[in-house]
Amino acid sequence: MLRNNNGFFLLELLLSLSALLMVSLFLLPLLMDLREGSQQLEVENKAQKLMYEELQAKLLDNRFFTNYTFIENKVEYQIIWGDSVMNDQKEVCVKVERSSYRSETKICGLLE
Repeated sequence: MLRNNNGFFLLELLLSLSALLMVSLFLLPLLMDLREGSQQLEVENKAQKLMYEELQAKLLDNRFFTNYTFIENKVEYQIIWGDSVMNDQKEVCVKVERSSYRSETKICGLLE
């Protein structure tokens, strides 16, 4: 055998690089899906918060039912007031349009 081993063989280097490539090819799509999911969850949480704040403001201030658009972090939230389908109550919906990294989100709540 070799008695003076001061470095790596080329075969060892290629094997370690191929193992690193295999691990990165497996983990990279998982990390991308995780990032997209967290961004979608952040948008949904903000939409629920806006819906809750809009309902509270209507109950406390007795404001008019006005539709408007709210933009935060390059995401456009549309607040839409309408009549409920089931009964004669007012309903507020927060809608976020579909984009390249998130699906369309629509969250609705009744004014009670």
